[in-house]
Amino acid sequence: MNANIHPMAIIHEGAQVHPSVTVGPYSIIGPNVSIGAGTRIGPHCVIEGYTTIGVDNHIFQFASLGAQPQDKKYAGEHTQLVIGDRNTIREFCTFNTGTSQDSGVTRVGNDNWIMAYVHVAHDCVVGDQTILANNATLAGHVHVGDWVILGGLTGVHQFVKIGAHAMAGFASRVSQDVPPFMLIEGNPLAVRGFNIEGLRRRGFTPERLKAVKQMHRLLYRQGLSLEAAQQAIAALVPEMPEARQDIALMQSFLDSSTRGIAR
Repeated sequence: MNANIHPMAIIHEGAQVHPSVTVGPYSIIGPNVSIGAGTRIGPHCVIEGYTTIGVDNHIFQFASLGAQPQDKKYAGEHTQLVIGDRNTIREFCTFNTGTSQDSGVTRVGNDNWIMAYVHVAHDCVVGDQTILANNATLAGHVHVGDWVILGGLTGVHQFVKIGAHAMAGFASRVSQDVPPFMLIEGNPLAVRGFNIEGLRRRGFTPERLKAVKQMHRLLYRQGLSLEAAQQAIAALVPEMPEARQDIALMQSFLDSSTRGIAR
């Protein structure tokens, strides 16, 4: 018996668990699970389904990872949950596998801080460096970009996309796409500004902050149609070359939005 595996844990034959993985008492690891080096799993966790977990994650007690999707159309297809590296997953989190109606994979990236009772439903894609506070809930097919922060009790409607560096305040009801960098809050949802403090902490230069501020103005403060705002945002590139990638990020997001953006 591996000294890192508590004798009261159940590791099914076929599970691929690195010798350095720690598993607490009464946790159950299913036969189709793969867990990378240095990952710590607390007591009373259930990790099942076709689930792949990377290195150096910390999964706290009572988490349920890899259960079948909460979708009535699911008929036992081979779908997956893939979790990256260095994530913190707190108590009572529930992450489900994907469905055949989408890519078949629910995916969580790297270096995420995921607090208690967070639900990540089928076919969600969560990027890197996000913070999902207590009871944040992602319905099916939601995409969350890098560096996003979701306040506690925030609910995100199925198929919504939240752009990189956006931030949602406590108990927000998110039913439309949220462009990158924006600061949102409330029920009904409103865009309150842009995430200037978060961007400063991530090293955005004054010129990049100026570009984000101008994109916010064009989308939300000048009474422009969305089409006119998109044209004006595209025209910022020659004026603000240092922010070229930030502008391209906004353009790509707006072009790909299918639910319409929060305005």
